[in-house]
Amino acid sequence: MTPVVMKFGGTSVATIGKMQKAARFIRQAVDDNTPVIAVVSAMAGETNRLAELVRSVSSVFDAREYDNVLATGENVTSALLALILQTMGVSARSWQGWQVPVRTSSVHGAARILDIERDRLDARFADGMEVAVIAGFQGVSSDGRITTLGRGGSDLTAVAFAAAFDRARCMIYTDVDGVFTADPRVVKTARKLEHISYEEMLELASLGSKVLQTRSVELAMRHRVPVHVLSSYTGQPGTYVTDEETHMETRTISGIAHSRDEAKVTLQSVADRPGIAALIFTALANHDINVDMIVQNIAEDKRTDITFSCPVEDIAKARSAIELLQGRGDLNVAGLLCDESVCKVSVVGIGMRTQSGIAAKMFAALGREGINIKVISTSEIKISVLVDRKYMELAVRTLHEEFGLHQK
Repeated sequence: MTPVVMKFGGTSVATIGKMQKAARFIRQAVDDNTPVIAVVSAMAGETNRLAELVRSVSSVFDAREYDNVLATGENVTSALLALILQTMGVSARSWQGWQVPVRTSSVHGAARILDIERDRLDARFADGMEVAVIAGFQGVSSDGRITTLGRGGSDLTAVAFAAAFDRARCMIYTDVDGVFTADPRVVKTARKLEHISYEEMLELASLGSKVLQTRSVELAMRHRVPVHVLSSYTGQPGTYVTDEETHMETRTISGIAHSRDEAKVTLQSVADRPGIAALIFTALANHDINVDMIVQNIAEDKRTDITFSCPVEDIAKARSAIELLQGRGDLNVAGLLCDESVCKVSVVGIGMRTQSGIAAKMFAALGREGINIKVISTSEIKISVLVDRKYMELAVRTLHEEFGLHQK
């Protein structure tokens, strides 16, 4: 039988009591004669604690040893959950990434999954093992070193196992009831969505929604893995992330996303010539800076301004990259302005493909509230704006109301 993949995040395995509750969900599937691949995160707060331990040794460290330390959090959780299941009479065994194995690239801290070899698990399922408890977030590189997949990597592990096992059902248990039209902590009238398309979920995840890791949604979309996000506290039906469905065409906007910690960087009076943008953004990429919005003004006297946004935590690296270019004489910039007091607010919906006037409606609503737009970025199914951070919650609530997302 095709197994079901059940992933439990850090808050869902934060204590032995919560692990026991997770084990009961797993036991229900086993009682229905369904083998289970349970993917677990480290206990809530454990990865941060381990990272701090490494930093207490040195601010500059070997990334391979850093991965080795961080992976122990998931190792502990997987073994404890396997033990709990065994006390319930369930045949369970824990598996670390290298034991499966989960083959990855060698980019420590942000490795990519290359392959999951399922032969060992298949053999154990055939021998009567009912549950394989997989340590998420980790794998093994070609040189035999332990790797980690980046923050939220257990989501990616779960989707990858579902893809490897013939597009098995992938259930993501978390501390929320599903995917909402906005952050319920910001918008009290936010509604849980019963369904959302892969594309919409990918946009929401990349724009600040913390429900699913962006790379996990990309992988689910590529392999058409059905994903179900639901609460580990209630087990009630949550949100299904699937292919675009016909009934979704009546819903223009699915959600409002926000990202608080954004920064805006402007390079003033840059030479307007071929290759200058490549020079700037190659330097930023070499410093591992994730650039989002990019705006270039109309040139005057063969000079132009270039503005981009990035996470506020990367602002020092961005400044360093630009100043390095300037210092070498590769870039003649009149000034460098950094605004660290902005946020990003976005509307997302597949209905935007066929519905006109969304941008006008969005901008008018923000204008009525006196919220000035600093930068605009669009795709086929989203519109994002940078605004002053002090207006973030007002902007989210205003747009949620404007597009009627509180209504079914």
